[in-house]
Amino acid sequence: MTDTATLTRPQLRRHLRNARRALTPAQQRQAAAGLYRLLAQHPLFRKARHIALYLPNDGEIDPALLLREAQRRGKRTYLPVLHAWPRTRMVFQRFEKGEKLTPNRFRIPEPATDRRRQRPVWALDLILLPLVGFDDAGGRLGMGGGFYDRSLAYLARRQTWKKPRLLGLAHECQKVERLAQASWDVPLQGTVSDRHWYVAPR
Repeated sequence: MTDTATLTRPQLRRHLRNARRALTPAQQRQAAAGLYRLLAQHPLFRKARHIALYLPNDGEIDPALLLREAQRRGKRTYLPVLHAWPRTRMVFQRFEKGEKLTPNRFRIPEPATDRRRQRPVWALDLILLPLVGFDDAGGRLGMGGGFYDRSLAYLARRQTWKKPRLLGLAHECQKVERLAQASWDVPLQGTVSDRHWYVAPR
């Protein structure tokens, strides 16, 4: 766990990104397997019919095993797709096994845009989010682009919501003691690392 007391938010982001990039391919595979073991049989994953995931980038923990398992069980799976305009907007689009992907402007593979296959956030059951840092109170530090924050902004204005459930996915080395949260930050229900479940207090 990283002590955040002396680091600014940009410094912390750089520190944690370097930590996850430093993991070897073998460590990344081991982490992905640990994540799968902790989440694949959990009721949140088993009961969800519409699940949004992501494709890893910049050392993020890889949820590919969960993606394949969800598709094997007949669940609908979705990936984030960036809008050409406005460039700050992101949507979730249905992704089928074997579907062709192309790199977006951040060089992250995504499906070709098809509005007919996009699903509104409120109609998803579970969103598995990437992150740079997390704490055990539901705090999440993202990459700084704000795509998830904008996509989930309506949740920040609601006192309670039943879905989608929001779970962060991370390497254990990305855990920090406490993250300062802004008013627009949407709290997670919890974070799952390669080693532990961290359920946010209600």
